[in-house]
Amino acid sequence: MQVHFGLGTLIPEWTSSLVCIGTFDGVHRGHQAVIRTATELGAARELPVIVVTFDRHPAAILSPRKVPPSLRTLPEQLEAFARLGVGMTLVLPFDAALSRMSAGEFFDVILRHSLAAKVVVVGHDFAFGNGREGTTEWLQPRIETVVVPPYLWNGERVSSTGIRERLTQGDIPGANDRLGQPFRITGFVVKGQQLGRELGFPTVNLARSTGQVLPPDGVYAAMATTIHGTFGAALAIGYRPAVDGQSRTIEAFLIDYPGHSLYGTEVRLDLYEHLREERNFPSLDRLKAQMSEDVREIRDRLASLQLR
Repeated sequence: MQVHFGLGTLIPEWTSSLVCIGTFDGVHRGHQAVIRTATELGAARELPVIVVTFDRHPAAILSPRKVPPSLRTLPEQLEAFARLGVGMTLVLPFDAALSRMSAGEFFDVILRHSLAAKVVVVGHDFAFGNGREGTTEWLQPRIETVVVPPYLWNGERVSSTGIRERLTQGDIPGANDRLGQPFRITGFVVKGQQLGRELGFPTVNLARSTGQVLPPDGVYAAMATTIHGTFGAALAIGYRPAVDGQSRTIEAFLIDYPGHSLYGTEVRLDLYEHLREERNFPSLDRLKAQMSEDVREIRDRLASLQLR
């Protein structure tokens, strides 16, 4: 899939296209329905399919205090677009200039001139341009517009807001059902206190670069993708009260990992189930015993999910 960050490097050689526009945070089942509608219609019309999205949530500029935590990183969103059959993605920097652009200017400069759009596919609640002037009703007289209705899961409309709420409540299976894939935490491995190594459970400590939502502090059953393969993982999120931790950490013990160093590399953690809340322990021996129990139960849970 081709990716362009902004219009500066875009030199279109096509004369018409189908454009699908949206924020697509999480690329959940509702977003997937919009994008699949676009790719299926593009194939039927023999039109290249272009997704237009943004490098950040618009609220980051329009209302910084209300910007929601993200569900996925931008690279993960781009990977999802490619799997759904998108030919090209245009990532627009959502800055102050773009926030002031009128719907008419966005339509003329980006959709018509730069992308040669003949058809636009959007979700039911989409709007663009200053003051959200460019609604579906505004678009329809100007260009062929396909509006995809809300996606329902068990009678409930799937939304990024609803998925964030489930994650913050610790409902990992419910969030995963609506995402259409496991919720993922991505980061790179940094040095920690190395206490886990002393206890016989060496962990990878992750540092992130995005304001992504996190579930409540506790222990989770996860799968970890590393440069050396994929492994079951006992993931712990929290402040580590048993060792007087001062900051919130994300660390995971990789089950059956051969021990190669992962410092500085990317690790992806796909979450499946919440095991227990974070707790304090009266001694390191009691903590070690609990970690043994956690790993044993997580191994069993992952096996029951046929992930191991």
